[in-house]
Amino acid sequence: MPVIRPVSDLRNKTPEIEEICLKEKKPVFITKNGNGHLVIMSQLLFEEQQALLDLYEKLDEAEEQSRTGKSRPFRDVMADLRSRLHVKASN
Repeated sequence: MPVIRPVSDLRNKTPEIEEICLKEKKPVFITKNGNGHLVIMSQLLFEEQQALLDLYEKLDEAEEQSRTGKSRPFRDVMADLRSRLHVKASN
C-alpha cells in the first residue's frame, strides 16, 4: 500500500516521513492540491531501484543479441569479465 502524504507534511512532519523512508524502506508520495507532486525515498532504495533498472536494461540487450544471433563464446565472456574485474581491483 503506497504511503501518500500532503506537501504540508514535509514541513510539519519531516521526522515521520524520514522514518517511513528509512525504517520501513518505502517511498512516500507527496501530493499538492490533491495531485501527485513528489516522491521521497531513502538513498539506499533509490540506488537499489537504479541498479534494477540497469540490470533490466542489460537483460533486454542480452535478449536482443540472442534474437539477432550476436552471441559470444562463454570463454570469451568470462575472460573479458575477469580482465575488467582485475582492472577495477587494481585502481
